[in-house]
Amino acid sequence: MNDKSNLWDFVASHWEKLLGQTGQHIGLTFMSISLAIIIGVPTGILISRKRNLSPPILGFAGVLQTIPSLALLGLLIPVLGIGAKPAIAALFLYGLLPIIRNTYTGITNIDPEIKEAASGLGMSYRQSLLKVELPLAMPVILAGIRIATIVNVGVATLAAYIAAGGLGEFIFGGISLNNTTMMLAGAIPAAILALLFDFVLSRLQKIRFRKIAGIFSIMAAIVLLSGFYIIPSIDRSKLLAGFTPEFMGRADGYVGLKQVYGLNIPTVVINDAVMYKAIYEKKLDVVSGYGTDGRIDAYQLVSLEDDRKIFPPYYAAPIIKEQTLRRFPELEPVLNLLAGRINDSIMTSLNYQVDYKHREPADVAREFLEKQNLYKPPRPVRKNTIRIGSKVFDEQYILASLYTQLIRGYTDLDVSPKTGLGGTKICFDALMNDQIDLYPEYTGTGLTVMLQADSATVRRLGADKEAVYDYVQTAFNEQYQVKWLKPVGFNNTYAVMMRKEDVQRLGIRTISDLSGYLNVQK
Repeated sequence: MNDKSNLWDFVASHWEKLLGQTGQHIGLTFMSISLAIIIGVPTGILISRKRNLSPPILGFAGVLQTIPSLALLGLLIPVLGIGAKPAIAALFLYGLLPIIRNTYTGITNIDPEIKEAASGLGMSYRQSLLKVELPLAMPVILAGIRIATIVNVGVATLAAYIAAGGLGEFIFGGISLNNTTMMLAGAIPAAILALLFDFVLSRLQKIRFRKIAGIFSIMAAIVLLSGFYIIPSIDRSKLLAGFTPEFMGRADGYVGLKQVYGLNIPTVVINDAVMYKAIYEKKLDVVSGYGTDGRIDAYQLVSLEDDRKIFPPYYAAPIIKEQTLRRFPELEPVLNLLAGRINDSIMTSLNYQVDYKHREPADVAREFLEKQNLYKPPRPVRKNTIRIGSKVFDEQYILASLYTQLIRGYTDLDVSPKTGLGGTKICFDALMNDQIDLYPEYTGTGLTVMLQADSATVRRLGADKEAVYDYVQTAFNEQYQVKWLKPVGFNNTYAVMMRKEDVQRLGIRTISDLSGYLNVQK
């Protein structure tokens, strides 16, 4: 009952944004499907007439379907930038195969005697196609459109990663923030849309189309639905911010920036991997970053001073269940070998090697351990396996690799890396559900996301790293029976970043300066 109440309260307080995201989701889906119909149906007709073209065209469309959606978006961004264009292009490509294939199948499976009868009545090729073949093939064609539409409703959630909007903003924000209510607020409408479109198109499949006008009416309706998505008109004479889904919903993120600094800036939601490149290519002007990210210097970015101290300390440390430590007591001293060894500049350098130089995290980790005289070759495995998790960014891969090599070198335990688990919620849920045994976490995340400390507590603890660490260590032990081991040493706190050239040109050094500049520009 409480979960339902929380969901209802959330929807009631965010209904305008939810309505806008639903409209964007519908528009993204049907704009891409409209393009897929415009290209796919004629292509299907073409290969039904020229059968020798069907294998390469269907094969090519099939290959497009096999490309992972995030990878396809990544391939399109350098060409089309961020926002609606690459999202619509990716969804269009995903929708091609079922529409082309079903158009081809629907026409080629028509009884040859019917085609001969049409020819015998003196119908031309065009008349036979429009008056006989397409109406008869329409249920099969609609089945392809139905499949493409349902697939695209799901894939369209990924549009939020590249600042194209849609229901994915709530879904990914909820995953990152350990907020099931927010996640459901995006997932439930997406599921309802998929079921609704599936039902409507399944009804249309059962209609016997005798005139081509009815077919074009359906196509026109689909095109009309694409009008739900209005590509935002962004005034690029003003600064534009790109923030991750997690940063948008956090008290120590955009929520805090608005409350404490009065920051009011046009904002798009974007994945952090895309965000850095977007600001480097001047598609964004302000981004939410991480203090030890290796791309800061590489992309000539500057972190603005958090002069009102809304970002708590984010000191990294491994967290592990108490029962795991009791079972494997040799783990704690080995994991603590890294304690205090990696400061901010060292972590930034390690991240640079992976983020920008594209080196393997395991190689970077081993090189660091060798310099610290900590590396030992793996021992013969005689005991159980420890499962190490990580979130889906390079710093976490490096930390997971460091712990993996230490455990293998200093104990008889084997390690099974479970890296790239996504955001905070996924990693922590995996730990609590005994899917992993440990993973590196940050004190600020523990404070604001998992413990969801109130604003008074956050202000009281302030920037005191020891106080924040002691608080999360005690609270995690009491609530979850999870232990925070000793911090590694670096503080990967949130940061608001701009290009160095803009900071120098506009004279902005602090977040307060940015807020003041934006107020003057209104």
